[in-house]
Amino acid sequence: MLNKLEERLKELGKVAVSFSGGIDSSFLLYVANKVLGSKNVLAIIANGVMVPRKDYKEAIEFLKENNFKYKEIEFKPLEIKEFKENSKERCYFCKKNLMTKIKEEAIKNGFENVLDGKNQDDLKVYRPGNKVQEELGIISPLAETGFSKKEIRNESKKLGLKIWNKPYNSCLATRFPYNTILNEESLRKVDLSEELLKELGIKKSRVRVHGDIARIEVEKEDFKIILKNLDIVEKIKEIGFKYITLDLEGLKSGSFDK
Repeated sequence: MLNKLEERLKELGKVAVSFSGGIDSSFLLYVANKVLGSKNVLAIIANGVMVPRKDYKEAIEFLKENNFKYKEIEFKPLEIKEFKENSKERCYFCKKNLMTKIKEEAIKNGFENVLDGKNQDDLKVYRPGNKVQEELGIISPLAETGFSKKEIRNESKKLGLKIWNKPYNSCLATRFPYNTILNEESLRKVDLSEELLKELGIKKSRVRVHGDIARIEVEKEDFKIILKNLDIVEKIKEIGFKYITLDLEGLKSGSFDK
């Protein structure tokens, strides 16, 4: 399968990669540089309030550690009406705005082919932003060549990428019920709360927001960490929540989509 990906990249010849710092785009960027050489690959990363701060910093570190060529663009999703109102189609409008800016940056730097890290598994779940790729002509070589999330991790481990087992994360807007007005402060509160949970050693968590209630989702095996560190309750309250709850169903991807 890796051979198929390498052949597809060779066909494209010169590519810009929409880079988030997640395992998918990191793997794609690494393989593209290996196959095409650094002069033929450009990573484009967006800096915006929808991205957890630690994820953004780690993404920049990954680029610098590997000496990958990259451009950074400022992105202001709260200026997009559908994002600010957290509509059910938020992802589509945000993605279209973002990928349009990334494509413009790529073309400005002499890169016609723009790639993203979408994989086969992404095609099976609710992703309103998926149709943006078709509309803008964004290429998804991982999905094209049949890579699943598991296969991307396996190949990344073989290649020695230290982030091969990095947990998947998502836009901070997914922590809020649809049709909730978002602002920079509410997104920041979620980011800070989830960072506190990571400091306890919990790798995967979501802090879902219901007004002044923070509903913590973690894997069931991590419940004991929360219960042994109940001072986390006061720490999250200090960030700006009145009530803190632990969801006994555990971590659920796309919680508000169900």
